[in-house]
Amino acid sequence: MDDLPLSDLDAFTAIARERSFRAAARKRGVSPSSLSDSLRRLEERLGVRLLNRTTRSVTPTEAGERLLERLAPALGEVVSALGQLDSFKDSPAGTLRLNVPTIAARLFMPDLVSRFLALYPQIKLEVLGEDDFIDVVAAGYDAGIRYDERLERDMIAVPIGPRRQRYITAAAPGYLAKRGTPSHPRDLLDHDCIRHRFLSRAPFAWEFDRGEESLLLSVTGPLVANSIEMEVGAAVAGLGVIRTFEEVLAPAIRRGELVPILEDWVSEFSGPFLYYASRKHMPPALRAFVDFVKAEARRGA
Repeated sequence: MDDLPLSDLDAFTAIARERSFRAAARKRGVSPSSLSDSLRRLEERLGVRLLNRTTRSVTPTEAGERLLERLAPALGEVVSALGQLDSFKDSPAGTLRLNVPTIAARLFMPDLVSRFLALYPQIKLEVLGEDDFIDVVAAGYDAGIRYDERLERDMIAVPIGPRRQRYITAAAPGYLAKRGTPSHPRDLLDHDCIRHRFLSRAPFAWEFDRGEESLLLSVTGPLVANSIEMEVGAAVAGLGVIRTFEEVLAPAIRRGELVPILEDWVSEFSGPFLYYASRKHMPPALRAFVDFVKAEARRGA
């Protein structure tokens, strides 16, 4: 009996209460014949007659009376539970789980998250910053953030954060005084370089762009890490040349701890995207966040 259709039980309750197919149909906004079909299916499935019907009257049988007595409160609870979902539409609530690159978690997510949660205090946000490329849906996340070249083509993508970013190269003044200042990216093959490694892959090659010219270099050096803080600290300490997001190096450059080099070989690329699987039946918390991100993008345009 676990597979009894709720709609057929609801149809029986409506008819039994109104003692009329027509009155119940008007109240439900359906046809009398559809209610009759629902009742027939239910009685056949249960193997019990629930209503006595004549051309003039409809009355519950003893079995029908007992079922109605137990069923009406239960259906009322179901209606109440479903009604509570409306509050999610008006005031989104629930938990939203996001998987984001560590650079996004550091550069722009703190401010974005603070303003979002101030608008939606009933939403709980879980943000995991990591640089591994995972299947966010399979891992149980509602959405993720990635750069364009890492987006899966069947996902929906919404711009989030800065729309253009740059990779720059820098080193500590002491390092440059001792080792000399590279004038071309190929000079870095004779320098110590501080490299970043994603958890699932080898340290990535450094890419350089100048006009129509592009270079891809496999540099070496004393440190490979998956922590940008450690990498910047090593560069400031004079252990080697670093190449990463301009926003990451800007504070150390302003303080004079690092000096930009190879400034005509800056790589510029599009900013990150919020991505998720489907627009249908989105959790209220995710829908609120997507709408918030879109509004932020329009405000910054």
